[in-house]
Amino acid sequence: MAYYIGVDVGGTNIACGVVDENGKILARSKIKTHGGGASPAPYEAVLNSIKTAVREACGSAGISVDNAGSIGIGCPGLCNSESGVVEYSNNLGFVNVPLKADIEQEFGLPVYLENDANAAAFGEFTAGSAKGAKSAVVITLGTGVGAGIVLDGKIYRGANFAGGEIGHTVIVVDGESCTCGRRGCFEAYSSATGLVRMTEAAVKQNPDTIIPEIIKEDGKISGRTAFKAMRRGDAVGREVTERYIKYLACGVANVINTFQPDILCIGGGVCNEGEALLNPLKAAVAKEIYSKNSVKNTEIVICSLGNEAGIIGAAMLYRS
Repeated sequence: MAYYIGVDVGGTNIACGVVDENGKILARSKIKTHGGGASPAPYEAVLNSIKTAVREACGSAGISVDNAGSIGIGCPGLCNSESGVVEYSNNLGFVNVPLKADIEQEFGLPVYLENDANAAAFGEFTAGSAKGAKSAVVITLGTGVGAGIVLDGKIYRGANFAGGEIGHTVIVVDGESCTCGRRGCFEAYSSATGLVRMTEAAVKQNPDTIIPEIIKEDGKISGRTAFKAMRRGDAVGREVTERYIKYLACGVANVINTFQPDILCIGGGVCNEGEALLNPLKAAVAKEIYSKNSVKNTEIVICSLGNEAGIIGAAMLYRS
């Protein structure tokens, strides 16, 4: 049986797994990205953490690193998959670091480097909700709106390896400010952060809502707060969730109209709402897509791999 190593580099933790050719994680490890030091740390500190994570995962699997077919790394930022250089990562403080070459020198295995969102999307494509599709788009609703695009089985990276920034397409001209510097971005409205902002604004305008009670119960406000209020019959919760889904549907319909993938997967904590999110989203998107009269339209589903998508996708990068 062939084995492959997948590394998911995050701003706080590095997760690594030994994965078989079917996308099953056999063993894993998790360590601090910066070795417990300050963040951002020097590149060498992060590099050493990656090396340690690889060795620990292989040790847990009872195999030598030498027995693996390749190492794949998903890293945040602008990753040049041809040169193997992380050209820029604001989260890690990287500028033009030769990550591929350094890991290859350490272990003597082929190394594949990819943006972390692309790697996670490839995980869903090879072993998750998009398995068996020809083309797929994976959108993650978290602090921001991340996305990965797989067309005809290949990751779409763009001419400068910065393709797929769907979160920074505008859905409201001159709308809310976005961290990227634009206004009205899909991310500003459809991320969990955007949903929290809408919820907070609704509470200020409607003091009689039960939302403050839910926040007190949970100890914090989150992307699920308005949905909980909606399920309890709260009119403000219903209004917030309906408005959020309207924005989300606009962005999703734009993606479908552009790429017409076989399948579009959405992930992130808000997707734990399941059918309460998915059913109205599908209904709204159906009214917006250009191909509404087609005999075949994009299937919209929820991601199935969760936090494992990045590890699995990284391990499977040899196929991309």
